[in-house]
Amino acid sequence: MIRINRRQAIGGLAGIAGITAMPRFSFAQSLPLPSSPVALNIIDVAGNLQLTQAAIEKFAKENPALISKVIFSRAPSPELPAKLKAQQTANRVDIDLVLTGPGAMSDGITQGLWIDVWTKYPDLLPKADEIYHEKALMMQKNFGQNEGVAVVYSPSGPLFEYAPDRVKTVPKNAEELLAWVKANPGRFCYARPVNSGPGWTFLMAMPYILGDKNPSDPINGWEKTWAYLKELDQGIDYYPPGTTATMKEFAEGTRDMIVSTFGWDINPRVLGVVPKEAETFALDSTHWVPDTQFMCIPRGVGDDKVAVLLKLMSYMLEPAQQAYTYDKGYFYPGPAVKDVPLNMAPQESQDVIAEFGRPIYEDLIAKYPVEAPLKPQLLVAAFEKWDREVGANKMNK
Repeated sequence: MIRINRRQAIGGLAGIAGITAMPRFSFAQSLPLPSSPVALNIIDVAGNLQLTQAAIEKFAKENPALISKVIFSRAPSPELPAKLKAQQTANRVDIDLVLTGPGAMSDGITQGLWIDVWTKYPDLLPKADEIYHEKALMMQKNFGQNEGVAVVYSPSGPLFEYAPDRVKTVPKNAEELLAWVKANPGRFCYARPVNSGPGWTFLMAMPYILGDKNPSDPINGWEKTWAYLKELDQGIDYYPPGTTATMKEFAEGTRDMIVSTFGWDINPRVLGVVPKEAETFALDSTHWVPDTQFMCIPRGVGDDKVAVLLKLMSYMLEPAQQAYTYDKGYFYPGPAVKDVPLNMAPQESQDVIAEFGRPIYEDLIAKYPVEAPLKPQLLVAAFEKWDREVGANKMNK
């Protein structure tokens, strides 16, 4: 997801059960800490800094012997893998840590861009099956694999956000949604899935909602889904490059209905990007496709920095730092680890959820099942097929 805030507009896991928990400030003899502070270059391609920057800066402040400064930057998710690959080929990697969602994470796994931290440094990270809650652990095992360290979690979506003054009949199921879109051409849109959390969850949930023969096989098992998306395309003007654009167009009245998620509903209303009175609905037979964001270390980063980054990763998984991820509802609820209730969050976060959260969300989360997203290689294949056969000439890349 692309963040919208005041600072910037808006496979199984091998061996994870055997990871040994260690105190935060211990380190393996094979990977000593640097003798002088290092500068860290952290790039965010998922809007993750909205959730984690405060805790990262707190770690740097608490550890001046390890970190001299932290440089933050942001980039579109689709652009990062090629940039990293070129740096690694030239043996000049200048990105130390990547904060990523599903797009760059998947591409990085398929291209071998990341260090497999869980298997290479098992004594420098917490024991995953002891700290993560059940659904986040499922995402870590099935999606993060050996390379990504899950740092935030949301049941995500798909939800559908609409303007109640302009949408008088709310679709209840996939058939009614299709009929509404075709009857109201240009009034519905969703962003290109490879660079959008809502677009990504919508794409992967439809095989479950439509009853496709194999939701885990986008190439051979999504016959109903691809047919549905192509028919839906008839009522869509274009596919924005990211979720931010869909929210702005919705707020401006260009669109009456868009694909959303729990966080993308709450946070833009908090920030005033979307009117507070906007409403949401979920389709009958919805299956939630959770979203998780990961911390990844590119191959080619020096051992001195890796040692510091592993400490930072462990720190970010502590409950006190996880409580920051409630934020302003951006990745609702946010924490990936166990036992981090809302009352641990900063008071501002508690107030935001009280005012802009929707009590019905807890019921919806409990009502519908949660499914594991596609494995990285299959997710990349799904993105490519969507780009080629659905988005085609209607994408603003």
